[in-house]
Amino acid sequence: MRVLVIGAGTGGLCLAHGLKKAGVDVALFERDRTPRSMLIGYRVGISPDGSRALHSCLPPDVFAEFVRTTARPPQRINMRTEKYRELLVGDIPTDVDESRNEKSVSRIAMRTALLNGLEDVVRFDKKFLHYTQNDDGTVTAFFADGTSETGDVLVGADGAQSKVRRQYLPHARVIDSGITSIAGKLPLTGENVKLLPPMADGAVTLLFGPRGEFVIVHVMRFDDNEIEDDYIMWGYAASHDKFPDMRGMSQAELKEVVLGMTPDVHPHLRQLFALAIPETVFQIKVRTSERLKPWTPSTVTMIGDSVHLMTPGRGIGANTALRDAELLCRKLVEAQRGKDVVTAIGEYEREMVSYAFDAVEASLEMMDGTSLVHKPVIGRVVAAFSRTFLRVTNAVPALKRRMLAQDAAERDHVSSAHEVVHAR
Repeated sequence: MRVLVIGAGTGGLCLAHGLKKAGVDVALFERDRTPRSMLIGYRVGISPDGSRALHSCLPPDVFAEFVRTTARPPQRINMRTEKYRELLVGDIPTDVDESRNEKSVSRIAMRTALLNGLEDVVRFDKKFLHYTQNDDGTVTAFFADGTSETGDVLVGADGAQSKVRRQYLPHARVIDSGITSIAGKLPLTGENVKLLPPMADGAVTLLFGPRGEFVIVHVMRFDDNEIEDDYIMWGYAASHDKFPDMRGMSQAELKEVVLGMTPDVHPHLRQLFALAIPETVFQIKVRTSERLKPWTPSTVTMIGDSVHLMTPGRGIGANTALRDAELLCRKLVEAQRGKDVVTAIGEYEREMVSYAFDAVEASLEMMDGTSLVHKPVIGRVVAAFSRTFLRVTNAVPALKRRMLAQDAAERDHVSSAHEVVHAR
């Protein structure tokens, strides 16, 4: 069996490793010209689900290199107001087993690590155009450089703008979440550390404003600075209607937009915004997939954002893609060993659609620009109620344990049931 994978993102690389390790002939095609081009975003949170999938698919030496390139993992959730006042602070469960613990990863470092051992598999500068399903059961992929490749299975791992999805499931809708986000990055220096919210170093920090806007702050410390220099990343998000028209704006102007929208936040937070390196600032309009009804399986399938794009509200998009990769790898290996390939893919798709679109909908709940918290007048009431709820939860140990266990349940499907029952 020969498998063609379109897209060398997180899920595509994980799948390629798993198939190669199992002896399946796999070819991976990436439109980027080099491994370091076109990567926006600076941090990926790898959950226990993601760690297990990577450990399962990657050869031991590649998994060890991946772990070596990660930043120090977050130890706590740190929720505060935009003025740095505490709402809820709690520990993130840790596990000494690297195959199932939380990790913080730089996108560039992660791609570099996962490319190890795939030199004979990955082909860059291959812009996918379309595919054909042939009479003999094979699939042929066509590329912008005039070349084509034929295999037994084609996997779309080509992200939010997936051309595989557009051809295979043209009815699949990707919709606007109503949220715009602007993010930036600055060096982690002794002076800049002083600007961070309390307890932010070593935490996933969320700051909630009075009109539904929020800020996420990540501190990335690497034990080996040959990988990457330590840095701080922030992301500011609010409903579309709160932003000015940003068409044609430069990166420096986008930073000024954030400063203009946050005159009343803590002055240290404004300094973090102001110190972001302009070349690192980018904006996105957050989008999400609508739940798909089951479709008839074939020798074409998809993983990750290509089939179930989700908002970053739960921080589980990359982890769901990794879970897809591990599951699809297992099913394709079964086909390699004799199971009917379409049957194997159908089993993958039924399971994937169930857990992935649950994740899509949970993520949208956290970043839905149409929710009441973003509305004039009532939004302030809803935001105030949410703050009170978090403060009460923070003050009652049993409530806090339950909330943190439920959050862990979203990110760890093996131990979640035990943790939720234990918390009760």
